[in-house]
Amino acid sequence: MHPPKLETFDVHACTNTDPKGFVRPVDRYHTESFGLYLDRAVQDHPRIARVESWLLPALGIRVTDWWWHPGQERDQDFYIDIVDIERDGPDGSIWRTVDHYLDIVVFTGRVSTVLDLDEYVDAVANGLLDTAAAERALTNSYRVLAGLSAHQHDLASWLSTLGIRLTWRRH
Repeated sequence: MHPPKLETFDVHACTNTDPKGFVRPVDRYHTESFGLYLDRAVQDHPRIARVESWLLPALGIRVTDWWWHPGQERDQDFYIDIVDIERDGPDGSIWRTVDHYLDIVVFTGRVSTVLDLDEYVDAVANGLLDTAAAERALTNSYRVLAGLSAHQHDLASWLSTLGIRLTWRRH
């Protein structure tokens, strides 16, 4: 069982420090009142070529659109990590996430599926998530699932009811 994955997003330095501590260059950051967008290439990965994500602190989620290498595509539209998000630095330009193990895969217009419940249960049982974090994770995942379900598993439709409009390179 691994501790929660920590990630850092430094807007001024245009870097993303991944959970393994590797500092990756970011091609583009964009900040909105509701969150932070990032777009970067993924180097030396057999399946993934690029990642676009939005950090949405009020919802406790990171929404990602993975770009797959040809022949590695997956039948999914968005991947949602349930996370805590904090901003730091004198101007709030450093963002940090703490992963809460639960993930949701969105298949637009069809279904949204929760992943990694086993990891979540193990993390709680092993004290890697305290009671407050465990409760936030469940609350946020239920809120996301309820929102997606009420909008036919259409992420953009659900988020628009919250005043959130995500922009993507290819959507």
